[in-house]
Amino acid sequence: MPRTHLILLEDEIVLRQELAEFLTDIGYRVDTADSLAQFHQIHDPALHRIAILDLSLPDGDGLDLMRQLRAQDQQVGIVILTARGGLQDKITGMDGGADHYLAKTADLDELAVTLVALRRRLGEAEPKERWVLELGPRQLRPPGANPIPLSHQDLTVLRILMQAPGTLISRKDIVLMLGADFMDYDQRRMDTQICRLRRKAQRACGLTLPVNTARNLGYRFYAEAEIRL
Repeated sequence: MPRTHLILLEDEIVLRQELAEFLTDIGYRVDTADSLAQFHQIHDPALHRIAILDLSLPDGDGLDLMRQLRAQDQQVGIVILTARGGLQDKITGMDGGADHYLAKTADLDELAVTLVALRRRLGEAEPKERWVLELGPRQLRPPGANPIPLSHQDLTVLRILMQAPGTLISRKDIVLMLGADFMDYDQRRMDTQICRLRRKAQRACGLTLPVNTARNLGYRFYAEAEIRL
């Protein structure tokens, strides 16, 4: 099933990069803009089903952009993600046409759940793609693709994540399950492990490994999962 294509408007470069990485990790195709002008340059109503908009921008207000999109009767889902998190700001945003209004202090998981609800409203079915971890052959079988051989470490990490799909597994729990001492463990090893697994899946089958990162907290396997002996 094709991945939902969205456009992200955010002028803070670090936050824009972090959000784009997170959204890509959880299965979206993402285009980014840092200003109203750039948004208008790259926005394609036929392509972008969802728009995530900041409000305070270097060349104007995202509320004006949202009103323009609604005035043009564009069938796009709109999520406001802004530092303007007061009640009156939210009322103004929702009244102006936002489907959802989130403060930038919101957890990324809340953004992910919000997007799922919005896609459902837009009539996009959630894919039920089952990833299967085969312990005996030591391989990962993506939906509709050939199995991917795994190292012992790959297998162990995926087993920890896939035995509780949808649940955030803390870094500490993963390290302890690996039989290591959390206080002595180099956290960069875990990040490298996950990055390597993502690259391996992408190269082998062209699919995004459904593991997202809660920064400094842990990891979650967010797709349908099965573990076989």
